Amino acid sequence: MGTEFDDLLTRLGTGKWNFLYFFATSYWYFLVPSQTFSGVFLSPSVNITCRPPSQDSVLRVAEDSCSYFVNKSTDAIEEIPCRNWDYDDSVYSSTLTSDFDLVCTEAYNRATYQSIYTFATIFSSIHAGYIADKFGRRLVVLTTQIIYAATGIAMCCANSFPLILALRFLMGCVGLPTIYILTMEVCEVKYRSVVGILTGLPWAFGTMAWGGVAYLIRDWRWLQLSVSLPALFVLPALFIIDESPRWLIVKGHHDRAIKVLQRAARWNKVTLPSSDELRKIMMNIQEETENETKNNVKEKQEKKICSFPKVPTLCRTRPLRIITVIFSLNLFISALVFGGLNLSGANYSADPFIYTVLGGLMEVPGYSLTAPLINRVGRKWPTIWGYFLSGVTILILVFVPSEMSWLVMTLAMAGKMCISGAFMIIIVYMSEMFPTEVRLQGVGATVMACHVGATIAPYITDYLGPLIPWAPSVIFGASSLVAGVALLPLHETLSAPMPDTVNDIPEVACFGRFFGRLFRRRRRAGTSSLCIVNKGEEMETKEEEREKQ
Repeated sequence: MGTEFDDLLTRLGTGKWNFLYFFATSYWYFLVPSQTFSGVFLSPSVNITCRPPSQDSVLRVAEDSCSYFVNKSTDAIEEIPCRNWDYDDSVYSSTLTSDFDLVCTEAYNRATYQSIYTFATIFSSIHAGYIADKFGRRLVVLTTQIIYAATGIAMCCANSFPLILALRFLMGCVGLPTIYILTMEVCEVKYRSVVGILTGLPWAFGTMAWGGVAYLIRDWRWLQLSVSLPALFVLPALFIIDESPRWLIVKGHHDRAIKVLQRAARWNKVTLPSSDELRKIMMNIQEETENETKNNVKEKQEKKICSFPKVPTLCRTRPLRIITVIFSLNLFISALVFGGLNLSGANYSADPFIYTVLGGLMEVPGYSLTAPLINRVGRKWPTIWGYFLSGVTILILVFVPSEMSWLVMTLAMAGKMCISGAFMIIIVYMSEMFPTEVRLQGVGATVMACHVGATIAPYITDYLGPLIPWAPSVIFGASSLVAGVALLPLHETLSAPMPDTVNDIPEVACFGRFFGRLFRRRRRAGTSSLCIVNKGEEMETKEEEREKQ
C-alpha cells in the first residue's frame, strides 16, 4: 500500500493543501506548552505568613508558617496547625496556591495539579490510535480540539479545586497527537523527516511565549483564559482540512478519497490520473491492505493455538526484551529530566519568567541541529553524549552557590539544551531499532514510560525540592548519566536496514555481558603487551648467553 499511495503523494507535490495541515499542527504544538507546564505560573510556590485567630494568645509562629504556638495554661504550650495565611503578592497577584491554600499539608496538591495532566496522557496514548483508526483522523481532531479549548476556558470559571483537577485531567485525555498523524499521512515522502523535526520548533516557541505572557498577566484566571482562547482560532482551519485520503482508501471510502485528492490537486495546481484510474489504484491498495490484515490475523490465530502460555510479543526474544527495557528507561528519564528542568524556574533562577523564555530558546538548537548531526555521525553516540553532558552540567549545580545566579542559569540552560537534543534523537533511534512487526507496540510501551516520567517530575521539583534543595539536581543529573550508560550495548542504526521481523534484530549484549566483554578485551590487550615484553626480555637474555659462550 505504502508505495502506491506514496507515488500519489509525490504526484500531488507540496503546496497550499499540505501547508494548511502543517500550519494547523504547528499552531497546536505552539499552544500545548502553556497547558502542559501551566503549573509553573498557576500553582507556584508562594511565600506565606501564618495568620492565627485573633482570640488565641499566640506566643510565636513556626518558621515555616504552618503552625503557631499558644499558651493554654501556665505550664502547657500547644502547637496548633495554621488554617489561614497571608500570601506574598509581590510576584503574582493571584494563584491557585493562594486561592485554594495549597500550602503546608496541602502543598503536594501543587504538584498534583501539574502532574494530573501528564498522568491523563497515559490514557490518551492508549486509546488515541484506536479511535483515530476507527472513526477517522479529521473527526477525532475536530472533536478533541473543541473539548480541549472548552475545558481550558472552563477552568477560568471553576471555584472548586477538585473540579479544576477534573477539568485538567480531561484536557490531558483529549490532548491527542492525532493532528500530527494526519499531517504525516498527507506529507510528501521526501519532506517527512523535515516536517517531523520542524513541528518540534513551535513547541520551543510556545514555551518562550508562555514565559512572556505569564510575565504580563499575573492573575491565574486571566492567564489561563489568555492561553486557552487562542485554541479557538485554529478551528476554522480544522473545518477546512480534509480527511486523510490514506485512511479513506483503507476503509473503502473511495469516492470520498477521489474528491479529496482532486481538491488537493486543484490547490497544489497539479494534474492527477482520471477518476477511473484512481479508483483502480485504490482498489489495489485496499486489496493489498486487506490481504495483509488477513495474514496478520491468521498468524495471530496460529500463534495463539501453538503457544501456551501466551508470551507478550515484546518479551519474545532476549534482544527484543533488552531493547524494550533500554528505550523504556531512556524515555522515562528523558521526560523526567526534561519536564523537571521546565518546572525548575524557582530552583535555578530568581526570575521564573526569564528562565522559561530561555528554556524554550535552548530547545531551538536542541531540535534544529539534531537532523544534520545524526545524518553525519549517527544516532547512538550523539544521544549518549547528550545525556552525559546534560547529567554532568546538572550535577555541577549541586556544588554551585545559589549566589552565583549567572552560573546556575548557564548550567541549567546547557543541561536543557543537551536533554532536548537527546530527547529528539532517541525517538528516531527507537523507531529504527524496533522491527516493523512490533514497532507500534514498542513505541506504545516506551511512550507510556515517557508519560510516567513526566507525571513524577512535578513531585521532585515542587514537593521534594523545597525540603531538600540539592535533591532535584542529583536525581536529574544521575538519571541522565544512567540513560547514557544504558545505550552503550545497542548498535548504531545509521545506514543500516530497518528490521522487519523480530528475527532480524541483531544480537544485543546485556549489560553484564557487555561490560564483561569490554573488560576481557582490555585484559587481553594488557596480557598480549606483557607477553611481548617478556618475549623481548627472553630474546635479549639468550643473545647475552650466546655472546658469553
